[in-house]
Amino acid sequence: MQSWLLLVAAITAEVGGTTCLKLSDGFSRLAPSIGVVLFYPLSFVLLAIVLKHVDVSVAYAIWSGLGTTLVAAIGMLFLAEPVTGGRLVSMGFIIVGVVGLQLSDAVH
Repeated sequence: MQSWLLLVAAITAEVGGTTCLKLSDGFSRLAPSIGVVLFYPLSFVLLAIVLKHVDVSVAYAIWSGLGTTLVAAIGMLFLAEPVTGGRLVSMGFIIVGVVGLQLSDAVH
């Protein structure tokens, strides 16, 4: 259970880092630039800890897939990126794939 909470924290840090990367405007804005420098290493450290207890195939798929989906949602909700059917369907496929990997790991 602790590994999964750490994975959620790693995903949150990665999403924070990516969001700050966009907001940094090419590292020309200080606060978001500092966020990038703090959030990305935190995400990798947490992911490394998770990998001691969770298969890399499952942990990385969840970390990258949910991170990608959350960043896409943040872009559409807060950064004026277009909301299209194709984007929403693709995000749904990512979530289905992540759930499928998790379920296949439970059988393992």
